[in-house]
Amino acid sequence: MEKYDNYFLPVDNMEEAKKYYEKVLGLKKKFDFPDKGMAAFNIGNEELAIILKDKNKFKNLKPTIWFEVEDVLVLYKQMKEKGIDFLTEPFKIGTGNAVEFEDPFGNRLGITDYVNRK
Repeated sequence: MEKYDNYFLPVDNMEEAKKYYEKVLGLKKKFDFPDKGMAAFNIGNEELAIILKDKNKFKNLKPTIWFEVEDVLVLYKQMKEKGIDFLTEPFKIGTGNAVEFEDPFGNRLGITDYVNRK
């Protein structure tokens, strides 16, 4: 795993959450996709962001940390061989591929790549 990618936080009131992160915390909005139930906020000049996910559009949400990797599909196979149970098969996103899993303690993590940007 190369670096942090994004932090995902579930919210049950997207409009109130966006106001809080932008107006109260003073974070700059990176993107807002209301049709997808997501809005992102930058932390300073970092590329990584806090991405709010609407509980009304996504089920079974937990706070999640994603890590950037070179190639999700390759690492996915290696991690499965080590006994990691993934929540789904790898899936396509705008920048490449991603997949999520939980550690033995119930914390949700994910890996993503940027193969579409290369």
